[in-house]
Amino acid sequence: MPEVSIVMPIHNSEDYVGRAIDSVFDQTFLDWELLVVDDASSDASLSLVKEKIGEDARVRVHAFEENKGAAVARNHAISKAKGRYIAFLDSDDLWLPGKLKTQLDFMKKNNASFVFSSYRRVDELGDEIGVVKAPEKAAYNDILKSCSIGCLTVVYDTSVLGKVEMPLIRKRQDLALWLRLLKVTQYAYGVPHVLAEYTVRKGSISSDKKVAACYQWKVYREIEGLNLFKSVYFFLNYAAQGVFRRMMFFRR
Repeated sequence: MPEVSIVMPIHNSEDYVGRAIDSVFDQTFLDWELLVVDDASSDASLSLVKEKIGEDARVRVHAFEENKGAAVARNHAISKAKGRYIAFLDSDDLWLPGKLKTQLDFMKKNNASFVFSSYRRVDELGDEIGVVKAPEKAAYNDILKSCSIGCLTVVYDTSVLGKVEMPLIRKRQDLALWLRLLKVTQYAYGVPHVLAEYTVRKGSISSDKKVAACYQWKVYREIEGLNLFKSVYFFLNYAAQGVFRRMMFFRR
């Protein structure tokens, strides 16, 4: 059995998926499996993946005939995972070579079951926009106010927390998963090193912010069942932190 199962959903990522898979192959930690789930891509993503992986038995590919969303794709991969640890990497992002080893060493040394790390935001050409620094730790209420946990950096231990899946919502399902995990364990622990790169695509920032805000509210009210007062409190914190982060990146 592999020690780590890597979850990678794909949807129309032909320009990026090759480098994402390469970043997995380039890991200094080798005991992993990669679970690729193609969410009904209409471009060449799926054929590129099959060409890239060749006969590598560590990679398993699943393909949906109709688009079901990232939560369903990720949960399908989680359900098929054989590893003790679950890690996430989207098809337009990438890991630095020491990512898995650094985090697994940290988890074993500190008896941590849920970790994340700092990561770099880059544009489509790979030029740096800014760095998102991981705090030392994050609790349930912390990420209700402002989620400092990048999905591409997360690893969690199923032997301690179980196989925990994402709620079936189209966006912010990663936040909802972190909240589920933080009901089982007290903290998510941040590894301060930059271990991954998140790609910011053109034309998606303003529209995504509005949609993300709607889903943020949905997480508070429908997924977590918070009352109106608490939902407003946490949403105002979320909005204020979002404005602050945007100003910091703009200054860079």
